[in-house]
Amino acid sequence: MAQVVVMYKTPKDTAAFDKHYSEIHIPLAKKIPGLRKYEISKGPVATPVGPSGFYLIATLYFDDLAAVKAGFGSAEGKAAGADVATFATGGADMIMFDNKEV
Repeated sequence: MAQVVVMYKTPKDTAAFDKHYSEIHIPLAKKIPGLRKYEISKGPVATPVGPSGFYLIATLYFDDLAAVKAGFGSAEGKAAGADVATFATGGADMIMFDNKEV
């Protein structure tokens, strides 16, 4: 299984972010080919010592990194990626990796 983790930094307007993310971005991202599961954080994103600079964390699951590459290379993946610039006014970091159970 591979994961893509998108860490959205606190936006300038949280209400506008929430509306766009739920009404437009989630439906776009759910169309990415190969996507197996999509989760988002609930409530504040914290660290062991208090608040973080992140507003929302999204975790997308794929079979492997090849599926991630294919999914994000598709028209649907490109549309979802391009959409981020329209609402993530605080910026976003994205990491991806294969994982294994231990």
